[in-house]
Amino acid sequence: MSLTLNLPLSQFKSLTLSTPFLHGTTTISTTPTTTTAPTHHRSTLLPIRAMRSLQGRVICSTNDKTVNVEVVRLAPHPKYKRRVRKKKKFQAHDPDNQFQVGDIVQLEKCKPISKKKTFLAIPVPKRAESKKELGIALESESSEQV
Repeated sequence: MSLTLNLPLSQFKSLTLSTPFLHGTTTISTTPTTTTAPTHHRSTLLPIRAMRSLQGRVICSTNDKTVNVEVVRLAPHPKYKRRVRKKKKFQAHDPDNQFQVGDIVQLEKCKPISKKKTFLAIPVPKRAESKKELGIALESESSEQV
């Protein structure tokens, strides 16, 4: 048993579709037109690269070519709005086994090396500790004795 519908096709040829969210205010018609639609060029904006580098302290270096790094950040408490320390551990690639526990390293995002290792550990130069001197020498540091 076959069912055929005989509907007038003239009512469907004038149907227009509009998609304001995708194409702005342009309307798409089902009837063929001779003009070409304007092409939309993608903007040349760079992709957003969040969390590409972190800084933390090495907490474990017993594995071969891998270090565990603890990254500490400050975030507001959801209820009390006070800034609290949030800690997270990352595994990073250390190709030369040069880092020891306690070293400060920079973590750079790279292609995944294993299931959990997606960072490369880079050394951070240590800060030079400079002893700030006051303009006036203290009596205890004075070389002259009265």
